[in-house]
Amino acid sequence: QVQLVESGGGLVQAGDSLSLSCAASAQTFSRYTMAWFRQAPGKEREFVAAIRRSGGGTFYADSVKGRFTMSRDNAKNTVHLQMNRLKPEDTAVYSCAASSTVILSAINAPTQYGYWGQGTQVTVSS
Repeated sequence: QVQLVESGGGLVQAGDSLSLSCAASAQTFSRYTMAWFRQAPGKEREFVAAIRRSGGGTFYADSVKGRFTMSRDNAKNTVHLQMNRLKPEDTAVYSCAASSTVILSAINAPTQYGYWGQGTQVTVSS
């Protein structure tokens, strides 16, 4: 079992920055691919970013590429999502997800992840 707890959401203005964190309880955290997804009201869950197991690379949705950076600290069982130049369309509930069995070609698919956090609200005002 892996428990995930997100933190760092809030209300910001367009153009501002915000950093999210996700703390994981897994003893073998370094073996998990970690991802961020978001879901806006009335919309489907959307892939944001993912980072593979140690040294495996990061992946981003086109909508956030160049503005968001995902990183992991395996010593602290934590992943971070640094969000810069935020836009109103970034407003959503952001959730952290984990999987030890992700297929690389489907790294952006929610169905690949078996563990989810409760989510944290990010609101960007115009």
